[in-house]
Amino acid sequence: MKTVSVLGSTGSVGTQTVELLAASPGRYAVRALVGGRNAALLAEQARALRAEVAVVADEAAWPALRDALAGSGIAAEAGPAAVLAAAALGADWTMAAITGAAGLPATLAAIRQGGAVALANKEALVCAGDAMLAAVRSHGATLLPVDSEHNAIFQAMADGNREAIEGITLTASGGPFRTASLEEMARVRPETAVRHPIWSMGPKISIDSATMMNKGLEVIEAARLFGLPAGAIAVLVHPQSVIHGMVHYRDGSVLAQLGSPDMRTPIAHTLAWPERIATPAPRLDLARLGQLSFEPPDAERFPALRLARAALEAGGGAPCVLNAANEVAVAAFLDRRIGFLDIASAVDHVLQELGAPPVESIGAVLALDTEARAAAERICAARAAA
Repeated sequence: MKTVSVLGSTGSVGTQTVELLAASPGRYAVRALVGGRNAALLAEQARALRAEVAVVADEAAWPALRDALAGSGIAAEAGPAAVLAAAALGADWTMAAITGAAGLPATLAAIRQGGAVALANKEALVCAGDAMLAAVRSHGATLLPVDSEHNAIFQAMADGNREAIEGITLTASGGPFRTASLEEMARVRPETAVRHPIWSMGPKISIDSATMMNKGLEVIEAARLFGLPAGAIAVLVHPQSVIHGMVHYRDGSVLAQLGSPDMRTPIAHTLAWPERIATPAPRLDLARLGQLSFEPPDAERFPALRLARAALEAGGGAPCVLNAANEVAVAAFLDRRIGFLDIASAVDHVLQELGAPPVESIGAVLALDTEARAAAERICAARAAA
C-alpha cells in the first residue's frame, strides 16, 4: 500500500482528499493527518482512516483531540513542532494543503523526505520558490501540482516535449464580481465576496479569487513549476471553468485539459499518479453546457493580477512581499476593517515600500514575510482609522 499524509486535512482541499482516501480502503495507509484547530473533525478523520498520528497546530485544541482519540491507538499531538514532525514521517505521498505562508516549513519538511508532494499550497512556492525547488532536486522528491490550472498544464505536458512549448494559458472564472463596476465593488461585503459562483473553497482563497490575486499567485507558481518566463504565461477569463489550462506548442497545436469544476479530480490525479483512480466528480457534458466563453481579464478592475506580474518580474523577495501583504489585507477585509478595493491597494503600497530585496535562504524568506506583514498591518490600520 502507498503511505500517505495530509497536511491541512480539515480545510477544503484536505477534506476532499480524506473523502477520496476513505473511498479506497486497502489502497492507502495513512501516516499523519494535520489540522488547524478543528479537533472534532480531525479526530473523526483519523478514526475513519486509521491514521498513525493526528496533529492540531493550535495547542489549545489538544485536550479535545486527545479525548476524542482516547482508546483508538492513534497518537494525538499538537503545536508547530508536532506539525513538522508529522510532515517529516516519510510518507510516499503527502498532500501539502496548509493555507498561506504558514504551510512553508511543513511543506519543506515533506519534500526533504524524498517522496511525492502534492502541492495545494501555492503560497509556499510563491514565497520560497528557489529554495523549494532546490530541495526537490537535492532530495529526489516529486512535486505534483494540485491547483486545477497547474494540474491541467501538468497533464497537457505529459508527453515531456517541453522544448516545443511556446507558452501556456491559465484560465480564471472571473469570480463573483466579473461584471461588477468599481463603484459596486467598493461596496462589497465579506459575506458576498466569499460566494464563488463556481468553486467551493475556503474564505481566504475565495477572496483571492474575487480580487483575482489568486490568479496572480498562480502565474508566479506556474513560472516556478514549469520554468517559464512571465511573458509565456497568459491568463484568460473563462466563466464556465471547464477548460482549466492550455499548452501552446510551436507547431500551432493547443492541448487543453477539460473537466467539471471539482477539486476532487486534480487531487485524485496526484494521489494515484502516474495511474488514475475513479472519483465521484460530475462527468462533463458539453452538449448540455452548450457553449464555452472567454474574455481577457480587466486590469483596471482587478489590479492584483498586474501586481503579481510585477512582483514576478522584479524577482528577489517581491513575490514573498506580495503574498504576505495580501494575506494580511484579506484578513483585514474579512474582519471588516478595510474595504474590498483596499486589498490590492494595500498590497501595492507594501510592494512599493519594501521592493524586491534578495532572499537567499529560508530564514531570509521568513524574516521578509514578517516585515511585510508588519507593513501591511500598519497600512490596514491606517485605512481602518481613516
